[in-house]
Amino acid sequence: MNKLLIVGTVAFDSIETPNDSVEKILGGAATHISLSASLFNINSAIISIVGGDFPAEYFEIFKKRNIDISSLKIEKNGKTFFWIGKYAKNMNQRDTLKTEVNVLANFDPIVPEKYRSPNVIVLGNLDPIIQLKVMEQIIKPPTITILDTMNFWMGSTMENLKKIISQVDLICINDE
Repeated sequence: MNKLLIVGTVAFDSIETPNDSVEKILGGAATHISLSASLFNINSAIISIVGGDFPAEYFEIFKKRNIDISSLKIEKNGKTFFWIGKYAKNMNQRDTLKTEVNVLANFDPIVPEKYRSPNVIVLGNLDPIIQLKVMEQIIKPPTITILDTMNFWMGSTMENLKKIISQVDLICINDE
């Protein structure tokens, strides 16, 4: 069975669109990637962190889809990453209204032994230092490593971003 290692955000999102809005729903890149992968015969694991405010029913969503969340740390006294955004009428543009990094600010990823030789690694849109720490723990190079990044990291941590880019096969960059 293929192994997919996902390092990224498990978060709360509040989203406003021209037609509707939702408050504090399950979000984050690692969430969306893992739930999508669960539709196929892929053994996937999430490495991330949430706060003590993360509801038990959200953990159950991952468990029901056989997603390994044993490396989803819970910082009981902290708050989960929270993003608030508003989408334009065309749904191609969005504005970030608020970002609360919360427990993600102190996230130190530990890759479990059984995921140190994955077929695929997806490095979510995180600080390049975190992405580099993950790659340092990988024993066997994966078939493909995917990196997600954005202008924020380009403007604030370009040297570390260049280091992680040199270790990946595919880069996803927001065009805004």
